[in-house]
Amino acid sequence: MHSTRRQWLQGMAVLASMPLASWANTDNAPRFAAAWAVGAELYVGVLQLPASPDQSLRIQHAHAIPTRAHGMTQLADGSLLFASRRPGDWLLRVDPNGQEQWHWIEADRAFNGHVIASHDGRHLYTTETDLADSQGLIGVRDVRTLEKIAEWRTGGMDPHQLLLDRDGSLMVANGGIPTQPETGRRKLKLTHMDSSIARLLPAQDGQIAGQWRLTDTRLSLRHLAWGPEVAWATERRWLGIALQAEHDSAEQKQQAPVLALFDGQQLHAADLPTGAQWQGYGGDISCHGLHFAVSCPRADQLTWWQVPATAQATGQCLRQDSQQGVYCVSNDSVIHPLQPSTSTLWSGGAQQVLQWPQRNTVASTAHLALDNHWVQI
Repeated sequence: MHSTRRQWLQGMAVLASMPLASWANTDNAPRFAAAWAVGAELYVGVLQLPASPDQSLRIQHAHAIPTRAHGMTQLADGSLLFASRRPGDWLLRVDPNGQEQWHWIEADRAFNGHVIASHDGRHLYTTETDLADSQGLIGVRDVRTLEKIAEWRTGGMDPHQLLLDRDGSLMVANGGIPTQPETGRRKLKLTHMDSSIARLLPAQDGQIAGQWRLTDTRLSLRHLAWGPEVAWATERRWLGIALQAEHDSAEQKQQAPVLALFDGQQLHAADLPTGAQWQGYGGDISCHGLHFAVSCPRADQLTWWQVPATAQATGQCLRQDSQQGVYCVSNDSVIHPLQPSTSTLWSGGAQQVLQWPQRNTVASTAHLALDNHWVQI
């Protein structure tokens, strides 16, 4: 492991000596922090929509990475932060001039692919696994050095995405799947799954203030998006959670829901429409106005869900739209990330980028393979 890291850093020293262009946006075209592959080569950086929809998604800024990246976020100073997963052993920070800052995790920990900044911007929160007992952690890191200064237990295994609530608390999706992160995607003892949503209080050293589970224990809660405030209680709003089914049979997976909803007090799965064939796999999730968009890449479908108007409603699927290999979805909540977007959403697939609600094709992606997520910057 250490030899591999040294070799990688030596190779990166050559790249670091090359002139780097800033990702200043001179033509106001939408840009995204993203991860992608070109053949066998892996990259993170900035992608930009072209001037014409018949042109390819532009690689504005690219940084080679040793293993796959997963989640990313933009910090207050404009820097981009990318987190690895399977194996999750590195963080990469890239400043607006393209300068890289690498950080390698401790030998007995693994990153789980997502990172965000704290409410005051002084710290970073990373989802991690303790390799000694497979339990989930939130790593609390200095935003400047990326060094860990504390860690908090999440109350479960396989913590994945995390979001800040408006009061500064953390909502964490414990995926609940026993795995060996160092071996990649290998899953162990799925009958022992324990997936949950947990609320942690940073002001109280990560104390768990609440934890909620679905009735079906083979549904893994993984990716999160805030919805709008609900009409029946202005201090509460829906949290949408993309689900991944881990049932034993293909038929069970086919019949599994891809969305769960949390109103601050209760967690439940949304109803699966009759005839839906999404293979029980919700890849990414975003909010657009009064709708959640959940990508189903194994079914080549982007699904749209009405945000419930009452606490008793379960969530209704309004429609599904075809898009080959659709995975990453992102709205334009750049300035106010805790507020859902009301104007534009972009979905990236194997062949094209689509803009919603118009469903316009805005770029080709045939020259690269987009990974799980992207974030508009």
